[in-house]
Amino acid sequence: MGGRVRYDQFTEGYRTGLEPVLMAASIPAKDGETVLEAGCGAGAALLCLTARLPGVRGVGLEADPETLALAERNIRANADPDGETRIQVVHAHLPDIPKNLRALTPTANGRFHHVMANPPWHSAHGTPSPDSRRRLALSAETTAPEDWARALTKWVLPGGTLTFVLSVASADRICRTLLENGCGSIQLYPFWPRAGREAKLVLVRAVYGGRGIFRLRAGLVLHETDGRFTAAAERVLRDGEALPESQNLSRPCF
Repeated sequence: MGGRVRYDQFTEGYRTGLEPVLMAASIPAKDGETVLEAGCGAGAALLCLTARLPGVRGVGLEADPETLALAERNIRANADPDGETRIQVVHAHLPDIPKNLRALTPTANGRFHHVMANPPWHSAHGTPSPDSRRRLALSAETTAPEDWARALTKWVLPGGTLTFVLSVASADRICRTLLENGCGSIQLYPFWPRAGREAKLVLVRAVYGGRGIFRLRAGLVLHETDGRFTAAAERVLRDGEALPESQNLSRPCF
């Protein structure tokens, strides 16, 4: 985001990709609202979200203690000049979510206005990474994306949004799980690697209690033919703009 976010990573093992930055740019949050991220890692998505929307507060869930500690360090490095931070992180291993999480949101029923996640979706049948953090972040060895979706529907307010960035191959299962757990108004937003190339990543957005029709959005082309980011992608990744069309992906009401 053009230097607006200070973000440290581990020197070896799992490295943050574009997914959390793109996901954060899609959240239609307003001042005073709360956002829960499952599997927040070292805090990339929440830091990008609060840099773009300073009036929003976020809570992250992370299973790995060392990654959680790095997230807390990144949060402190991005604190306001007076030392105030708008993000908290909690130790949790999805799909199990601690009930004391309800104390971290001001809503009457302890739910959040928006929920987001980039869940592990790599096949559990492939060759596992020798790096434990990379396995935890990427592999669906112990839990599937639909397990995350099922758990997270219990933590969003009626009319609130659930946003997932995951592989196209997982999208049908996520959509089915969301429909079975009280969500609707589902929309898909593909990320095209280049014009004319098949999308591998997709953003799935649903509204808890939504009844709108299914929509397939135009999506975003990430790269030019020479590998450079497209102008539209640059505006999101470097300039901190919202993902094109993302604020129309849903119309939450509380």
